[in-house]
Amino acid sequence: MAHVRATKTNFTAGEVSPWLAGRADLRAFENGAGRLRNVFIHPGGGLSRRDGLRHVDTARGDGRLVAFEFNTEQVYLLAFTDGFVDILADDALVDTVATPWTTAQIGQVVWTQSADTLLVVHPDVPPKRLTRNAGGTWLLEDWSFHEKDGRVYQPHHKFADDDVTLQPSATTGTVTLTASADHFTADHVGGRMRLQDKEVEITAVTNATTATALVKETLVDTTASADWEEQALSAVRGWPTSVCFHQDRLVIGGSRDLPNRLWLSKSADLFNFDLGEGLDDESIEFAILSDQVNAIRAVFSGRHLQVFTSGAEWMVSGAPLTPVNLQLNRQTRIGSPVDRSVPPRDVDGATLFVSRGGTELREFLFADVEQAYQASDLAMLAQHLVVDPRDQDYDNRRRLFHLVMADGSLATLTVFRAEKVTAWTRQETDGVFRSVCVAGGDTYVLTERNGAHAIERFDPDLDVDAGMTGTTDTPADTWTGLDHLEGRTVKVVADGAVQADAAVSGGAVTLDKTAGAVQAGLAFTHEVEPLPPAVPGDGGAAMGLRLRPISVTLRLRETTALFLDVGRGLSQVPFKRFGADLLDAPPPTFTGDRKVRAFGWREGGTDPLWRIRQDTPLPFHLLSVVSEVGVNG
Repeated sequence: MAHVRATKTNFTAGEVSPWLAGRADLRAFENGAGRLRNVFIHPGGGLSRRDGLRHVDTARGDGRLVAFEFNTEQVYLLAFTDGFVDILADDALVDTVATPWTTAQIGQVVWTQSADTLLVVHPDVPPKRLTRNAGGTWLLEDWSFHEKDGRVYQPHHKFADDDVTLQPSATTGTVTLTASADHFTADHVGGRMRLQDKEVEITAVTNATTATALVKETLVDTTASADWEEQALSAVRGWPTSVCFHQDRLVIGGSRDLPNRLWLSKSADLFNFDLGEGLDDESIEFAILSDQVNAIRAVFSGRHLQVFTSGAEWMVSGAPLTPVNLQLNRQTRIGSPVDRSVPPRDVDGATLFVSRGGTELREFLFADVEQAYQASDLAMLAQHLVVDPRDQDYDNRRRLFHLVMADGSLATLTVFRAEKVTAWTRQETDGVFRSVCVAGGDTYVLTERNGAHAIERFDPDLDVDAGMTGTTDTPADTWTGLDHLEGRTVKVVADGAVQADAAVSGGAVTLDKTAGAVQAGLAFTHEVEPLPPAVPGDGGAAMGLRLRPISVTLRLRETTALFLDVGRGLSQVPFKRFGADLLDAPPPTFTGDRKVRAFGWREGGTDPLWRIRQDTPLPFHLLSVVSEVGVNG
């Protein structure tokens, strides 16, 4: 019987799809795992039990979390729900503002921030601006485009056929407009039209061909003319689909009735869309035309202005962008989701976006050699974890990219392109995840548990979910602050030691022993399983071979609890120092190598040689693993 020693020095390939269980020739097979649940992979290659979730506040319902960072000291978390936005600072509610967006619409909401203003758009709702005034209160109001001498400088477009004419009854005052074909609806009231480049405001609609208007700029004459247009963004034609800032311009990407059109404001005049004479600083407008549908889903300011559509990805270039030197070039043909908005995010100069099919996370990256963008699939080896993402954000401090899936799971990608680290794991909780947001360096999630929604924050000092912590100078056995978990059974860590599970009653738990420091919350289980064993020199997985695991050596760091299965079921690996018992006193923290003997024979090589599974709320950090195996043919 041959002895094989297999060393896994890192987990930088993350969890690998079970469809690759026979590809022992891949590098990902060596550095990947078969199952990783509720762990974070470090850019250096090790992994840890993920942070617990600290309860921040209850939420009104399903919705979306948005970061608002005015500066390093003024960071807010906005919770958009049905008809409201709750504003939190330092994990406390500071204001609430009524909004027009319903739960069904929030998934299509897009936003961008400039200084103390957040612009929010949805194709069926007038665009809004959320501002924070000097007094610290918040105000939500409609956009207001630049107006001068009775003229509003907003985008316009002729939606009727080219030969349809419009005739005014006079050139000043209140006039009657007569169209040569059906055009007017009640929603036109309050909107603007331009006849031969002179502006009027619709005050009433008589029927489909007749309307009353107030002249804002003296009209040219009273003849019927085909030279007319109406405001492009309105209750009749729909509102912006996406928005961003780029090169000191406000960029509007698409609307409900003009889904493939881009509008760029005047330079340094964000709400002025005057096309003028095409001078360098004037507004820009153009449509994306190609051989496929290109409904704009997102606009993103990166190295260039990037436009993500339903069928392709585009680059708008120009240094700087002007009406004369602007160039539009299609780069890739992936497409973005059309039924929801998943905001693209910047990661080290690359823009990560979700594919239209909902099974890929693409990295939109400019290649200097080709002078074009490429869109590689970061989820190629772990597509089973990417299932219809509905939200995403990036924690650049820990290099963790989080995606909330439609099934309520949270997939986490550790990404470090310089070291070629692309490692996926899956986070699960008692309940489901609905949204994710990184604000001020902290990662927040919107969760749903038993029909109740809550805002929670990943906290490295917690090993439970929906958790709370408390300290007191006088040890106590009753701890409050758990109203959000009323009637639930929670895990308790008191003075560093795990106590018996406790039931929450009246928002409090009663411990078996008094303690001066406590954390309590819902249990979650972390799991680590390697891929099926591979035999060096065999050219593939250990197919058709009989394997006898001999031992498993784990290199640990600052680990307090380890539950390991090496052939006889899960059992706790003891860490004892100076007689300390893990159950009766604060357990010791272990750093170093722990060797465990293995048992039994394995047939076919499809089962993992070892397995870690643990819901004990104590720290766990794994750096590397060495497996010794006996092999018979």
